[in-house]
Amino acid sequence: MQYLTSLEKVIRGFPGDSVPIWLMRQAGRYLEEYRNVRSTTSSFLEFCYSPEKASEVTLQPIRRFDFDAAIIFSDILVIPDALGVDVSFLVGEGPKLAKITANDIGNLKYNPNKLLPVYEAIKMVRAGLAPQKSLIGFAGAPWTLATYMIEGGGSKDFHNTKSWAYADPKSFRKLIYILADSIIIHAIAQIKAGANIIQLFDSWAGTVAAGDEFNKWVIEPTAYIISKIKAQFPNIPIIGFPRGAGVAYVDYANKTGVGAISVDYNMPLEWIASKVDITIQGNLDPLLLKYNLEGTLIQAKKILDIMKGQKFIFNLGHGILPETPIANVEALVNLVKNYR
Repeated sequence: MQYLTSLEKVIRGFPGDSVPIWLMRQAGRYLEEYRNVRSTTSSFLEFCYSPEKASEVTLQPIRRFDFDAAIIFSDILVIPDALGVDVSFLVGEGPKLAKITANDIGNLKYNPNKLLPVYEAIKMVRAGLAPQKSLIGFAGAPWTLATYMIEGGGSKDFHNTKSWAYADPKSFRKLIYILADSIIIHAIAQIKAGANIIQLFDSWAGTVAAGDEFNKWVIEPTAYIISKIKAQFPNIPIIGFPRGAGVAYVDYANKTGVGAISVDYNMPLEWIASKVDITIQGNLDPLLLKYNLEGTLIQAKKILDIMKGQKFIFNLGHGILPETPIANVEALVNLVKNYR
């Protein structure tokens, strides 16, 4: 019989005696050991494509905090990079991409060999990870990846993306499904390399208009991706994170086929738990964790009390922030692991 990790069990509907915990961006700049490895690379993408270094920083938070899952150190923008889009990361500014328009769609050709270092890193992590620990592979979702490619990076209003989707939905749909097919290939390759859970990050899902637009550009492409992954790996747990989706979290949970839904810190857990039957992951505010240890422990206890006896994975409502004190993370993990 296949060994099931604590995360796999809870996503399949079998919560154990304790609540599993991992944190988004748990491999990151708040750790001195991470910064030491990062300093040996000249660029962020070089770091992501260095299997030895990526695997090392993936394992660092497991060694330090004994999290229940490792998440492979990579980035959602490796898919645009593999599609031939010029991607770079500028210190203090974040990602910068060569902007695309409808005229560029024909030039997007996915090169899976570009991401072979990611799969090699996954193999190395799995070899060094205890069998009771999950290894999470991940990808950005189509809408979010499209925003970065169309806006050329982050955006305040996503004007270019939304205007394209409204004015020329036919070509925009073509872009979305080019991305969806690339995500499927990437996710399946991660599973074959050793990932036993996949998380889909739709970080800008909350910028899509509710109703038909959200259904077209978030729910339907996600459901398509999950159906294709499940056709090959029917038992693989998939976590969806449509950040900022508000009440649309419910339709996302019920219509996409995800096994768990990660919720941001603006989502009341009581409300979402009353609306969905799948596993919930979340949702402590990472700013609280960074600046207020006492408040962190109080809020974490409230979250645990609300979700007691339910299918639940403790996490943040977004990624852990740089300069977050190690002692705060240690205290949070200790609280969650000892909660009964």
